[in-house]
Amino acid sequence: MYDSRHLLKVRRFLPLFVTQLLNAFNDNLYKTTMVLFVVYTVYRSAETELIFSSLASGVFIFPFFMLSAIAGQLADLRDKAMLIRRIKAAEVFLMIVGAAGLFMAWNGVAVDEVAIPLLMLTLFGTGVQSAFFGPIKYAILPQHLEKDEVLAGTGLVEAGTYIAIMGGVILAGFMSEQVELAAFAIIGFALLGYIVARQVPPAPPQGEIEAIDFNPFTSSWRLIKEARERREVFLAIIAISFFWTIGSVLFIQFPPLAKNVLYADPKVASLFLVFFSIGVAIGSVAVNMLLKGKVSARYSPISVTLMGIMVIVFYFVCRAWNVMVQDETLMDITTFLTYPLAWAVLSSLLLVAIFGGMFVVPLYAFLTTKVPKSQTSRAVAANNIVNSGAMVIGALLALALGAIGVPLAEQLLLSAAMCVVSAWLGRMLYRAETGESELD
Repeated sequence: MYDSRHLLKVRRFLPLFVTQLLNAFNDNLYKTTMVLFVVYTVYRSAETELIFSSLASGVFIFPFFMLSAIAGQLADLRDKAMLIRRIKAAEVFLMIVGAAGLFMAWNGVAVDEVAIPLLMLTLFGTGVQSAFFGPIKYAILPQHLEKDEVLAGTGLVEAGTYIAIMGGVILAGFMSEQVELAAFAIIGFALLGYIVARQVPPAPPQGEIEAIDFNPFTSSWRLIKEARERREVFLAIIAISFFWTIGSVLFIQFPPLAKNVLYADPKVASLFLVFFSIGVAIGSVAVNMLLKGKVSARYSPISVTLMGIMVIVFYFVCRAWNVMVQDETLMDITTFLTYPLAWAVLSSLLLVAIFGGMFVVPLYAFLTTKVPKSQTSRAVAANNIVNSGAMVIGALLALALGAIGVPLAEQLLLSAAMCVVSAWLGRMLYRAETGESELD
């Protein structure tokens, strides 16, 4: 069962897999097109570009913090397939609004006054949509899959997500200079996602129907409190949150770093994100093969330690590049790849992502296998609440470091330091999993 390929042939998994793949693809096509267009076309300073990139990340993440608890309750207490269809229908309308914003920005119509606020409003809406979709895509797996298929399914969902991110980022790199095409594309992919979502099999509630607490503060606190009562689940949540703090810092830094340190154009910036996405996808599948389908944190500490080491390698490569390349003219992919150090940049990024995927995938499986099936969505929602708070902290750290004048390359060292904390958390989780005493 740890060979996950058979899942791609069955209706209990394939429509969900394709739906979440299209969801991640379209989100990233829109978000990356918007950020690259604004960073490379509208603004002209590294400080402003970093502020915009950080603000865009914060706008997308904020709904996860406020709405995940409500989303988790709905997913556990309503048919998950029905919710998926409604979420994907809402995406169609969101992308129509986003397309209007892209057209206005491309044609220079009230860019600062109307177009960028409209783009940010759509980004916020996609954050809301993803906040409601997130608990479902993981929590539906134990309902449709056998117990020894859950880790494989989780790995495929995670790998598929990053393959989709890769595709969205690649297309965005080309469409950042042809924004009118991106406007049509995001609407088309939203429609396709809705059509596929209609094929997801029913997934009715597993427990008794309860009243839903629509207060985001009280419901969020209750979900986190319930998660704390399960040591393995709570440790997994904290470890995942540190991982996404690292991830948020890296993703915020990529576009400004590409432009101002590596002197690369939008297509090269997209290439960095592509390699990162490929790496996470490889790591997501590889760890399932190593664990042979068993949900375990056995390889998490060493994986995130190696991730931190590769972040440091990436930092030194960026420093060497900045010294070697004196011409600040932005280079395209062909020119970039003529430099020998280009492959060191891409390889170190790839390895950062591979080890990151190996670290995080088993932890997501903890959330859906260590709680009753009637509460899986709420466990994932509790994770999303804490994750979103951690990612906002990561965005604020990136802003703070930029504000006090820390160079972009040096900011990478923050991510490496956080990997040490993640390794410690992974070790604690493995101790809890095996029943090993803290004194052993």
